[in-house]
Amino acid sequence: MASSRRLRALITNDDGVDSPGLHALAALAHDAGLDVVVAAPHEDASGVSASVKALRAADGAVRLHRREIPALPDVEAYAVEAHPAFIVHASGRGWLDPEPDIVLSGVNYGANVGRAVLHSGTVGAALTASLHGWRGLAFSLDSGWEIPERPHWDAVAHVFPQVLDLLLAAEAGSVLSVNVPDRPAAELGPLREAKLSSFGLVTITVRHHHDEVDASVLRATAADLQSEPEPETDVALLAAGHPTVTRLTSVAALPGVLHVAGV
Repeated sequence: MASSRRLRALITNDDGVDSPGLHALAALAHDAGLDVVVAAPHEDASGVSASVKALRAADGAVRLHRREIPALPDVEAYAVEAHPAFIVHASGRGWLDPEPDIVLSGVNYGANVGRAVLHSGTVGAALTASLHGWRGLAFSLDSGWEIPERPHWDAVAHVFPQVLDLLLAAEAGSVLSVNVPDRPAAELGPLREAKLSSFGLVTITVRHHHDEVDASVLRATAADLQSEPEPETDVALLAAGHPTVTRLTSVAALPGVLHVAGV
């Protein structure tokens, strides 16, 4: 990459293009000197993992709409009728010129922790970046079940420079998942590297019911974990007030299956 060109950062999320968390992340990237382009789903796409689903019109096209971020009037921004991983993938297949060097996804409302990150559209976008050889960052705020009236973006801003340095120092294709407690920056503990907890912050129960017209339905309910979190995991460290960083790996083949099977 020519040294005369600034690093280009695609800013996306799964909460949708109007999310304040997306705008906060774009502003931090812009203030850090990155060449920023914002492209995010036109509506909430939480929980879609690395789905590349897009809403295609009758002519097969995927619609995108120019948006303006009031605090960043000079930043190119789009609402895309597609899931975040599709947006990342399209960025490396001819849409953006130049294509991104890094993908920053978030800031997500709610922590993305444990092995449940598999289901996150925020994380799915960052993992998709790695398939293109780009560095990816999934950034989440541990804001709980309800979106807070005044999220602590100061906590995100406090952690962002250190995390960006870690990302840029890593080899190409690296993916980091970062979670920040939703508390004032002055109350944060040091950034800690975290193991993934067994699942996440909640337990999900699915039961089979019949509704009032005797249709068969599945009803899922979520509840907070009843057990203590495992030490040194993302869940435990967040609860103790530490921002956490975890390096994730994308899809890869593990050799030796025939040897294990004794073939």
